[in-house]
Amino acid sequence: METAHVESLPSRAPTDRLDDQVRQVCDAVGGFIEYWGFKAILGRIWTLLALRVEPMTQVEIAEFLDVSRSLVSGAMSELTKRGLVRATSNHRSTPYEAVVDIWPSISDVLRSREWMLIESARVALEAAIEEVELAPAGLPARYQADRMRFLLRMTELAQAFLRLLIGIRVPRKLEGIGDWLKSSAKLMQGLRELR
Repeated sequence: METAHVESLPSRAPTDRLDDQVRQVCDAVGGFIEYWGFKAILGRIWTLLALRVEPMTQVEIAEFLDVSRSLVSGAMSELTKRGLVRATSNHRSTPYEAVVDIWPSISDVLRSREWMLIESARVALEAAIEEVELAPAGLPARYQADRMRFLLRMTELAQAFLRLLIGIRVPRKLEGIGDWLKSSAKLMQGLRELR
């Protein structure tokens, strides 16, 4: 019985395997960032720079991630503006490094985007409650005012939680978390009473 001659493939260098793993990490973080409404490339680049020992130029980033230099250039402008990366010098092809303290950027997004979404819901609920309360007596109720008030309490609790998150400066203790937990308990009690 003859055995087939199989050429052994050269094994990949450990650095190549590690680079592949880092690309997967960059892609995973990019997907997470994209889920929150940002461009995946922002998460991919920031992650790469955060994991690297040495800063990287835009050309090196583009080659590593296998993307266009123009995509990297636009992303670097946005990351720099958000305070997530910084140039290590002033020359044209300067290397960049990640700013690892990302909490200021996260709190800016929470303040400008999520706060406004919750605030618009709160204002709409207050207006609806006011209309229910101003409705002439004797008319059949079409909407449950108690549930509107409950939803209003939920939005106020969400705002209190968001205010707590925005105010946290990592790595400070989670001061005020006890008050938030008490508010959460009151909300849950209100939920039970609606049944």
